[in-house]
Amino acid sequence: MTGLKYALFTGCTAKNSTPELMKSTEAVAKKLGIELIELKEASCCGASHLQDFDEFLSLVLNARNICYAEKLGLDLVTICNTCNLNLLMADQKLKADAALRAKVNEKLAEVGLEYKGTSRVRHLLYVLIEDFGMDKLESMVEKPLSDFNIAPFYGCHNIRPSALQEQANGGENPYKPTSLEKVIDAIGGSAVEYSSKNRCCGFHADLQSSKAAIQMTANALVDAMDNNADMIVTPCPLCHLNMDIKQKSASKALGRDVHMPILHLPQMIGLALGLSAEELGLKHNIVKPEFAL
Repeated sequence: MTGLKYALFTGCTAKNSTPELMKSTEAVAKKLGIELIELKEASCCGASHLQDFDEFLSLVLNARNICYAEKLGLDLVTICNTCNLNLLMADQKLKADAALRAKVNEKLAEVGLEYKGTSRVRHLLYVLIEDFGMDKLESMVEKPLSDFNIAPFYGCHNIRPSALQEQANGGENPYKPTSLEKVIDAIGGSAVEYSSKNRCCGFHADLQSSKAAIQMTANALVDAMDNNADMIVTPCPLCHLNMDIKQKSASKALGRDVHMPILHLPQMIGLALGLSAEELGLKHNIVKPEFAL
């Protein structure tokens, strides 16, 4: 056992649209000896949409979510890039503005809570790198993914805005991120270098322009394909969802066949740890990773 323990903020997507992410996260954490306490009282982070309509409400909701981790005396860990971003933004705004913090705490007092800013907001990706360690992960690999070229896809919200994320995520450079490559190296895979790895998948652009959004999705997929990737791995369920379900639309938009398995970060790690396809929920992936099934 590692002795690592965290409060897990699941977000909405991992419990509903991508249940395989929740399942694989729990399986990998158990295998690695990491204890995750699910914050079942927590609510949606706002998904970068509520913030546009009612910023104060979004601050109250995310402060409340952080309070639940504070009550446990644990860091709050997310498994969604967008949740990570919204929680971080709320956390940093409240830490920097005493008057705003007092106003938010006035609302939180109605449900017996007080935001103190004592729990760090972190993504599972960086917990694995900074707390667990890649040497430790490498030592636990049972089935190295040495036969596969793996394309890391970061998406937007785990590496941007740079001033926010560089403070939270171990100094990750949003223009040249390396964290996913470190994990891929540790499990024996070959990381694919391609220009789309830190671009947007198109998910949040879909409401404004579905045509532009699918083009963004298609561009990322074919960039990985053209650089000989066998699969794409992402730490974001929204990126995963978007790239997994829209490959037929991407094929139509580009006039060429698009086929690429998309794995959640814990699914990829779990394969290397020797976990089964059932334990990792791989049957839920739309584009089936046949090599694992």
